[in-house]
Amino acid sequence: MARLALVVITLNEEKNIERCLSSASGLADELIVVDSGSHDRTIELAQQMGAKVIFHPFENHISQKNYAFSQATSDWILSLDADEALSDTLKNSIREALNNPQYKGYTMNRLTNYCGRWIKHSGWYPDRKLRLVKKGKAHWTGRNPHDRLILNEQTRTGHLSGDILHYSYYTLQDHIDQMSDFSCIAAKELLKQGLKPHFYHFVLKPSFKFFRHYVLKLGFLDGYEGFQIARLSAYGQFLKYARLRELYKNNQA
Repeated sequence: MARLALVVITLNEEKNIERCLSSASGLADELIVVDSGSHDRTIELAQQMGAKVIFHPFENHISQKNYAFSQATSDWILSLDADEALSDTLKNSIREALNNPQYKGYTMNRLTNYCGRWIKHSGWYPDRKLRLVKKGKAHWTGRNPHDRLILNEQTRTGHLSGDILHYSYYTLQDHIDQMSDFSCIAAKELLKQGLKPHFYHFVLKPSFKFFRHYVLKLGFLDGYEGFQIARLSAYGQFLKYARLRELYKNNQA
């Protein structure tokens, strides 16, 4: 089987990192953790799992993940976030793919656990992600804080059965806190692009966001959690542009 590196970026992920790394046990030849200054037990736990831990200052999600990729020496790279893990089915699919690679990259579905419930609708599943790539054939791009892995050249990708298990938010407060952080980052990115928010951004986009998640993507089938996801997704959309408006006001002061 071709050699594989599991690459993870971290910051204070002691509640997640062991599950993430152990899910690749017997599969990955390298465990690489790029940490940006954890002050909990993340580094200690990662090292106990046999990971090579590298400190690198955090600039943004995209540059951090590209740096992490550069640290791998194996022929193939599997990228996971610290709050993700491989299902047994996906682990076996990866093993089969590496025994006889047919593509330069492979996508897989991601199944999210939200406050204790697996979300099967709401626009959160199957949430296909490109995460297994041949070294040197892909890079991270996107608009911070939302990163995306793409192949360097347009070519077909394979798709693997099984799921990335994403333990996203343990509590409602976790969701609110991340939404607040991400809205600040996104607002700064939009300011750089010169976008001027108006009625469409404050009212229509959030309204459609709720309608999309809850109705079009069948979020109502996910029960109370589906409603919560739709509601907070809509509010997060509003908050991003509200903070952008605030940035413009502060720059003019």
